[in-house]
Amino acid sequence: MQLTLFALLVAPLLAQTYYSVPGVDAPELAAFGTYTVGVRTVELVNPAQVDILQFDAKTKTAPSTDRRLKVEIWYPATLAPGEKDETVYESPMAGRGTKGTFQFPGKAKRDATPRTGAKFPLVIVSHGYPGSRTFLSYLTENLASKGYVVAAIDHTDSVFGEIRAFSSTLLNRSADQLFVLDSLSKQTQGLPIDATQAAIIGYSMGGYGALASGGAGYNPKSPVAGMIPGGYLEPWTAGNEKFTARRPANLKAIIAIAPWGAQMNSWDNQGLEGLTLPSLFIVGDQDDISGYEKGVKRAFEGARNSNRCMLVYQNARHNVGGNPAPAGVALDFAGRESFEEPVWRKDRILAINQHFATAFLDRYLKGDQTRDAYLHPGQKRAADAVWPASQTGPAGAKYSTGEGGYWKGFQRRWALGLEMHCYEAGTAATAQ
Repeated sequence: MQLTLFALLVAPLLAQTYYSVPGVDAPELAAFGTYTVGVRTVELVNPAQVDILQFDAKTKTAPSTDRRLKVEIWYPATLAPGEKDETVYESPMAGRGTKGTFQFPGKAKRDATPRTGAKFPLVIVSHGYPGSRTFLSYLTENLASKGYVVAAIDHTDSVFGEIRAFSSTLLNRSADQLFVLDSLSKQTQGLPIDATQAAIIGYSMGGYGALASGGAGYNPKSPVAGMIPGGYLEPWTAGNEKFTARRPANLKAIIAIAPWGAQMNSWDNQGLEGLTLPSLFIVGDQDDISGYEKGVKRAFEGARNSNRCMLVYQNARHNVGGNPAPAGVALDFAGRESFEEPVWRKDRILAINQHFATAFLDRYLKGDQTRDAYLHPGQKRAADAVWPASQTGPAGAKYSTGEGGYWKGFQRRWALGLEMHCYEAGTAATAQ
């Protein structure tokens, strides 16, 4: 009898197959949406781009070449009778110098018919160095199910198993993001894209690019700039007229997950002040790749012209952005370390990211002001929030309404280990 009861209790957890479908302990807005999701792969070609890897030290110039980018796009879809919203993704193994591929299931129908009758905001997703276009599928599928068209880029020279010299990533990351955004805004591939509303989500080096795409000009005197020969980063630096004119009018917000670069002084104060879009930073306070105090936190505080929030995972390192380790795949320590966190459950991180990304994008791409209450909890440290006595019932029976400062959308006892810091544009972080 006890064994049967135990089986009934754990069955819902064991049934969780897709990274994009959170478990029962997820915060409110993480839940998979109401739209069926389609997915397709396209290749976009950015003509005549600088090939910095072919830089000639004698002539101090680099040739131009067509830059090919493979892009995975998730979108609200309509399925015919008998069709199922399921697929299998094949990804190169994570890590540097690794070989082989692995497969994992997705909750999307390959090449499904796009939904008609409505258009949806466009979200560009940019992986780290290295990474892949499916590495954030927990978020791409989840957002598409809530009424977004989500396009994730395979950044040439930065893909698992195909990485090349770092200078290519440093120079091309923001350019790739803006090119894909511009291309899909003009040529929607027959997808239901609302080209007037767009955002960029970037993880690690994707965050490095997202900050620049959002208006933060690079520091021409930084060590990072010194890694790109021939002055080819100059058009992307703060104060440069060419850079100022780059940001598209339809780019309304950015999400920077553990963005790399501030710890290397990639932006000075002038550069960070160029970020005027609403922004959500997500970081672990023990991030040993992008840095916290001198890295992500410094970038967040310096972006004083942005209406911005920073979600902090206490005792988390850098792996707060990508999918978990694939089930059923034998990994050595180095392989597992490429996916997981030493303290946090990865599925918990993914659900919290889904919750806050939904709140942020709904607020700034769809104009849903009710999402402000989720982004601005009554207590900065979740551990300081107290569940009000008026909200009775067993633990986890309901989501907080925000009463008493308890984080809205979290279940009782489960808003723990997090911080949220928010400042309005024009306000210095040290002033509050």
